[in-house]
Amino acid sequence: MDSNVYPHNLNMNEYQADAASTMIYKWKVIYPALGLASEAGEVCDKIKKMIRDDDIRFDGNERLTDAQRADIIFELGDVLWYVAALSRDLGVSLNELAHMNLEKLALRKQRSSLNGSGDYR
Repeated sequence: MDSNVYPHNLNMNEYQADAASTMIYKWKVIYPALGLASEAGEVCDKIKKMIRDDDIRFDGNERLTDAQRADIIFELGDVLWYVAALSRDLGVSLNELAHMNLEKLALRKQRSSLNGSGDYR
C-alpha cells in the first residue's frame, strides 16, 4: 500500500473531507447505511473463511498472517468510508462522532454498565 499519498497524520475530519470527493450517490443516508452493512459483512466473511480454511482459532492467541491482516484492514477501510459518508449525511463529523461515542462509553464505565445489552444502559 502506498503510504506516500498522505504523508502526514490524518485526523478523522480530514479523512471525511477528503473521502467526500468520492461520495457520489443518489440516496443520502440509505446508500451509505446499506453499504456499511455490506462492508461490515465482508469483514466478518473474511474472518469466517479464515476460521474455516486456515484453522484459525480466536481464543486470545490469534495468529494472523500479514496477508490475512491486510485483507481485514482493506475491508475495514471500506467500512470507514461508509461510516464517514453516513455521518456526513447525518450532519455529524467523524471527530464529533468519535467524541460522542467516547463520552457514552465513559459514562457506562462510570456506572459499571459496560457489560450487558441495550443502547441506554
